Amino acid sequence: MQQTAQVQANIKQAVPFFIVSNMETSLRYYVEGLGFEMTNHWIDEGKLRWCWLQLGGAAIMLQERHPSIVSPGKVGEGISICFICEDALAFYHEVTARGIEASNPFVGNSMWVTSLSDPDGYRLDFESSTDVPEGTEFSA
Repeated sequence: MQQTAQVQANIKQAVPFFIVSNMETSLRYYVEGLGFEMTNHWIDEGKLRWCWLQLGGAAIMLQERHPSIVSPGKVGEGISICFICEDALAFYHEVTARGIEASNPFVGNSMWVTSLSDPDGYRLDFESSTDVPEGTEFSA
């Protein structure tokens, strides 16, 4: 008789780690603009070097790029993170009321989608399931 080994998932969460050009600017954007909360941080020589930000069940980490690190291209270029929401339209209204620029929501792949770019060019998509027809654009 063969025994089948039960494998438990060891992975708990994927957390994007963004290297940012200016920590203060990024914190203002994520905390004041998008509503994230700083739940952990590392301060070295009196300067915030790294932080963990949480919004509902989603998290990101930020660390300011060290001047000695030179990378080709723009920091956020080619990166897109999708946050799955209960209600992407409500999120759109919340952040635009705080002065954050976001794309007009539309329906793609059976989801309302609104996109924004952080100060370093990381693309952030906020999406929620819908039965509204594909290609529908939101109008206030």
